[in-house]
Amino acid sequence: MERNLRLSEPIWLAATVLLLLILSGIDPVADRYTWFLETSPVMIGLVLLTLTWQRFPLTLLLCRLLAIHAVILMIGGYYTYAEVPLFNWLQEALDLSRNHYDRVGHFVQGFVPAILAREILLRRSPLQRGRWLFFISLSICLAFSAFYELIEWWVALLSDQAAEAFLGTQGDPWDTQTDMFLALIGASTSLLLLSSAHDRQLAKLDTD
Repeated sequence: MERNLRLSEPIWLAATVLLLLILSGIDPVADRYTWFLETSPVMIGLVLLTLTWQRFPLTLLLCRLLAIHAVILMIGGYYTYAEVPLFNWLQEALDLSRNHYDRVGHFVQGFVPAILAREILLRRSPLQRGRWLFFISLSICLAFSAFYELIEWWVALLSDQAAEAFLGTQGDPWDTQTDMFLALIGASTSLLLLSSAHDRQLAKLDTD
């Protein structure tokens, strides 16, 4: 029974993410180009998971984290990160200088890939649990965050259309550095809080 649940839940998660992706693209508040840019990681992720699942099924913990990350990306793609209604309300209620939804997104950009990196390294490299695994997982997340900032820069250079909405700096000159710092905090938090639970899930995966 438990084994069947572990096999079926990833399918339901993927189906739910796909359905939400379709719904988010029907009539996004953001223009279609911005929606595509913001949700393209979800599309790529769904394709990669479909192609590799038979050879490399993921732990349920990681599947759930990836689904949550996908939802955050799709909300940002639907509204643009600077215009998510709940965070606009928070901005007004708390007299904040900007909409902070993108800060949540970049924190999660470290939080979720940290477990993804940890899982791949433990299952496909000689690395063992310990300080080096923590450090390298953290470094991969920082590299990914920096690369994403480069992608945003390249998009802004190559296309005037939706560049400002995709960058989402909202007038903050330190936006890029803040985004990468939040990814670092997210990755560190994830590794500190979830490593034990992740190890238990990996052990279950090995027994299937």
